[in-house]
Amino acid sequence: MSGLDLRSRPAGATEANKAEAGAGSVIDLFCGAGGLSHGFKLEGFDIVAGVDIDDKCRFPFERNNDAPFVLEDVATIDANELNDRFTPGLPRILVGCAPCQPFSKYSQGRDDGRWQLLEHFSRLICDIRPDIVSMENVPRLQKFKNSVVFDAFVRALRNNDYFVDWKIAYCPEYGIPQSRSRLVLLASRYGPPGVPAATHSADRYPTVRHTIGGLPPIGAGGDHDEDPLHRCSALSAANAKRMLASRPGGSWRDWSEDLVTECHRKPTGKGYSSVYGRMNWDEPAPTMTTQFFGFGNGRFGHPEQDRAISLREGALIQTFPPDYAFVPEGRKIEMKTIGRLIGNAVPVDLGRAIARRIRSHLDEYGK
Repeated sequence: MSGLDLRSRPAGATEANKAEAGAGSVIDLFCGAGGLSHGFKLEGFDIVAGVDIDDKCRFPFERNNDAPFVLEDVATIDANELNDRFTPGLPRILVGCAPCQPFSKYSQGRDDGRWQLLEHFSRLICDIRPDIVSMENVPRLQKFKNSVVFDAFVRALRNNDYFVDWKIAYCPEYGIPQSRSRLVLLASRYGPPGVPAATHSADRYPTVRHTIGGLPPIGAGGDHDEDPLHRCSALSAANAKRMLASRPGGSWRDWSEDLVTECHRKPTGKGYSSVYGRMNWDEPAPTMTTQFFGFGNGRFGHPEQDRAISLREGALIQTFPPDYAFVPEGRKIEMKTIGRLIGNAVPVDLGRAIARRIRSHLDEYGK
């Protein structure tokens, strides 16, 4: 197996200044607002670029990760452009989470062409041949199109001399306060990379109370003077009544008949029970989506305040640090835009778990 070419180090490079530069040189494809990259940054890796087609991601990615944002489509970007960005002398690490919507249960069978972005991720891996690869996505990717897409991705890695491991990671086992499961794949040219080990047993899962219980109360449609991101959506008169009738862990099935929406009265709507509910204080939150700030979009009601959760609360549940900046200071907060950036992100602490596993792997092989 080929390893790191030490001849590519600049003259005079030593183990000391290698450690000073970082544990590895990371490029993040489909980087979004930078949750995955930030996890790597916090674990001592050198983030050298993030690539995404959404320019709204530029400010949060660059501000929080001290790295350039590349506004390009992964489907068309040139491998040489990426390869030239890696830091000489450090292991080259290519990470990414291709848009998960095509593989999600919420796609309801629609053929979303974005699934082909995973093939472009594979193409870039084969062209660049980084030392380490990390891919994160929804578990249903394994079964998408009868497993053909995932199997082709793994086969391409193995055909290019990578060792490949993967697992389904349940986020509360990694200290992330949401009942979210993700497919985490690691590939290495050095040897079997292993997978991130769980850090939390069921009796130590982080809860909604632990994560957002200390935030000051706000009303529906309100915000907090000292934290622009601690703001939430307004409620219509009908939804305000529904909120009052909702209980933690419940849904619209708990309401009196006069409060039930027309769509849920139909046979096609009766199966959608995980909406219009409140979170439980003493359990992990549900999976954050791009519309977590809307009461009717999931079980996103605050456990006791009569409102949907705020943008700040969603960001904390996604394990973004409290000082993570999503817009320049003084800039207007756009609920839909920031909600989308937060909901689409890889939880920062999942990024940290992946980065720690990669660092251990590199240490094992003396890299």
